[in-house]
This record gives sequence, structure tokens and C-alpha cells, in this order.
Amino acid sequence: MTAAGRREGAGRGERVGRRSKGRERMKILKIDHIGIAAKSIDQVAPFWNEILGLPIEGRQTVEEQKATTAFLPVGESELEILESTASDGAIAKFIESRGEGIQHIALRVDNLEAALRELKEKGVRLIDEKPRTGAGGAKIAFIHPKSTNGVLLELSER
Repeated sequence: MTAAGRREGAGRGERVGRRSKGRERMKILKIDHIGIAAKSIDQVAPFWNEILGLPIEGRQTVEEQKATTAFLPVGESELEILESTASDGAIAKFIESRGEGIQHIALRVDNLEAALRELKEKGVRLIDEKPRTGAGGAKIAFIHPKSTNGVLLELSER
């Protein structure tokens, strides 16, 4: 925690942030999923399925994102394995520059449009200023890694 974020007596799990004037802050409900970039879902699936025992619950190609996704439920959250369907897709570019691995973290929010408005008002750099449709029909939007210390953060509303 930074010095600016500390307050006397603040312990783990206590809220330190401030509320916007006259408005409730966005409500983050849980970690929705963790996105893992892979060259091939079929190549990485045996580790997750056979070794860890996590079943893949369906695949879906999201044309707009040039990716095929496979979700693996883990408790109340999921892992999302992402495979690019095009060499110019975001997942292919990510793998080319950083290799396979964690590509993003998704937080579920109760109201995506309101969350995006709040973040924009606070000067947060957004990749998506308006929600788009993601895998499973979820409304999603991404926050630019330059605003999150290098983490690609997705907000999701289901």
C-alpha cells in the first residue's frame, strides 16, 4: 500500500478508498476470470483437465476479438484459455511479444456502464469507453495497462 493510500488502523480487507461526491462507487463483485493466452487450447488442455482435474465447459469463438475461448470453472470464478484465430489478433500479438501465460484479469462489476463513467471521470485510460459483447454474452470493457501498473484489466457484467 502506498503512503497516500494508508490510514491509521487500516488492516487487510478494510476499505481505504474514497466515495465520489453524492454517488456510490462502482461495486466490484468478484474476480470473474483470469485470461490465459495459449497458442493452442488443445495443447494446454491436458494440464488443466488431466493433471488438475478442471473440466473445459464449452468453447466459443468471438469473431470481434479474433479469439476462441475455453472456460474452466474454479469455485465461483473461472480460468479462460484464449487462442487466437488470426495472426493479427490481440492474443497472437500478446504471445508474440510476451509469450504464453496470463493475459488479463477480469473483475465482475454490478453496472459496467456506470463503472466506465466513474473510471473516465477519474482520468483512467480506457481501451473500451463503451461495453462490447464478450464470450458467453457478457458485457465487457478493458482498462489500459498504463493505468493499472501493467495489468490488462477487464471489467465484466453478466
